[in-house]
Amino acid sequence: NRPQNRPLSNNPKFSGISRNSIYSKRENRRKHKYSFQLKPFNPEHKPPSAKDLVYYEMSPGFCERNTKLGIQGTHGRVCNASSIGVDGCDIMCCGRGYRTHKKILSER
Repeated sequence: NRPQNRPLSNNPKFSGISRNSIYSKRENRRKHKYSFQLKPFNPEHKPPSAKDLVYYEMSPGFCERNTKLGIQGTHGRVCNASSIGVDGCDIMCCGRGYRTHKKILSER
């Protein structure tokens, strides 16, 4: 089960992010314990520079419940239909649609 090369976000901040793998030089491992280099997962991409944002593991899906990882999922959560932020229904419901319920509160 190989992770798909999918965009992480629609946020333009992350448009240039690319998946990388880590490889270390085998020579003198004790002396250079943390010496490793990032290599692009896709060979057509350039190697990352010191200021590039990179990742080497896919993030788990937060939309579906995963008790093994402690992820609650988003089913049944309250969302804000008018928000375009992380509390908005489009993002929180992971694109699978949502139902809205109107509640009328009367205060005395």
